[in-house]
Amino acid sequence: MQRNSARAGGEMIGEHRHDRHHTADAFVTRPGTLRPDPLPHSRSAAAMLLAAVVAGCTSLAPAMPDIASVQSVPERWVLAEPGRTAIPLGTYWTMLGDPLVDQFVARARSENLDLAQGAARLRLARAGLRQARADRVPTITASGGARRDVGDLAQDDVVFSAGADASWEADLFGRIDASIGAARGDLAAAGYSLADVERAIVATVAAQTVNARTLAAQLAIARETLAVQDDNLQIARWRNQAGLVSSLDVEQARTQRAQTAASIPQLESSLAATANAISTLIGEPPGAVYRALEGGTRAIPAPPAGVALEAPADTLRRRPDVAGAEARLAADLQRVGVARTQLLPLARLSGSIGTSAVSPGDLLDLVTGNIFAGISQLIFDGGRARSQIGGARANADGSLAVWRQAILTALEEVESASVDLDASAEQVAELTEASEGAQNAAILARSQYQAGLIDFQRLLVSESQLLSARTALANAQGARAVAFITLARAMGGGWQVPDGAGIEQSAAKEPTQ
Repeated sequence: MQRNSARAGGEMIGEHRHDRHHTADAFVTRPGTLRPDPLPHSRSAAAMLLAAVVAGCTSLAPAMPDIASVQSVPERWVLAEPGRTAIPLGTYWTMLGDPLVDQFVARARSENLDLAQGAARLRLARAGLRQARADRVPTITASGGARRDVGDLAQDDVVFSAGADASWEADLFGRIDASIGAARGDLAAAGYSLADVERAIVATVAAQTVNARTLAAQLAIARETLAVQDDNLQIARWRNQAGLVSSLDVEQARTQRAQTAASIPQLESSLAATANAISTLIGEPPGAVYRALEGGTRAIPAPPAGVALEAPADTLRRRPDVAGAEARLAADLQRVGVARTQLLPLARLSGSIGTSAVSPGDLLDLVTGNIFAGISQLIFDGGRARSQIGGARANADGSLAVWRQAILTALEEVESASVDLDASAEQVAELTEASEGAQNAAILARSQYQAGLIDFQRLLVSESQLLSARTALANAQGARAVAFITLARAMGGGWQVPDGAGIEQSAAKEPTQ
């Protein structure tokens, strides 16, 4: 799949919104609801027809609201403290500096099966748009045949016939245009949905790889600690055999070593499960990812400090889930217009031609045909059309609520992720100092125990503190990297425009055939 730059993705969303009609006063009465139907039950069909004609036969769909009339958006972040380090949102994971993250993300973007399903839904939406546009042109069908009578009085001649039928609907009140608008919104929504899946997959793969690096680091720490505790156990046995210490030191050393050894299988199991999850995300069987993670030890990725944040409004334009919710609302509003056209007249033009002859060469000697122009108007259907309008409006109300929820969720995620990243960075700094202190204390305690200056209990405490400090530092470093990934995802990072063009521009383009 060819992709454009991340900047193009932001521009595409901005253009998608700019193309909408922002007339919120005709749309919203209170948050989450539309204005009452402008075609009340008390109006007659003639009055509605006159109103539509006076209005110039424009769309009967409600206007798309402006985002400011739907949900208030702050001008600046409240809790998040923007830094100065700008990150390329389209490829933010490269700033972690881990080649495995880069490799796995690239594989996921090309092989992930969730993305394949999203691409199929996008193709389905494109087909739906082409189908809706086809209603603008006449439908023509041709027929032909040969007939021979049988029976006592039947003639032996074979009669050949040929004909054609054509029909066309005059879109007087915008039914077809509204259907095309709804299909165009569905296409845009499907495209943004695919982009949002890509955004989620990229973040998940990057975070899982960081988690695997963290588990590998914890596993290395546990193995190194186990080797030290093996030495401590041997020293305790020698000192006990020499009569310098009691067997209590030996038993304490055995207990400490066994506890550390017991943690290693659990870490190995967790690393294998994480590697297998990454394998599924990148579309391959388990095995290769685990070997790549286990093959070489590498430090836990360190993200850049002080990430710069865009303004809240700019972040919302970058988020494909917000743009997708907006596109679905636009499509549902167009469906309200489609439902309303059921109350207005429908004009159709149809015609047919035909001929028959006993010889194929004589088919053009006599050709007959007819043309029929008709208009129909709904008189009574037991309230079915009105209920369909109400259902379409209810569906649009639901889509409006989804759009508002997407906006609030986006703002929440950026605020929370930014605070989490800052907190993780502070935690790493403190735990680094704690780990260094525990390392020095363990070295001193080991030397003093060998010299007989302290008992084994003090050495045991020092070794346990070192193991806990190193493990906690590894966890904090992994959490810091995951917090960076979460923040970049919340800012709309991790997706790019498919096929080198904006989704909305593709939806607006007329078919070539």
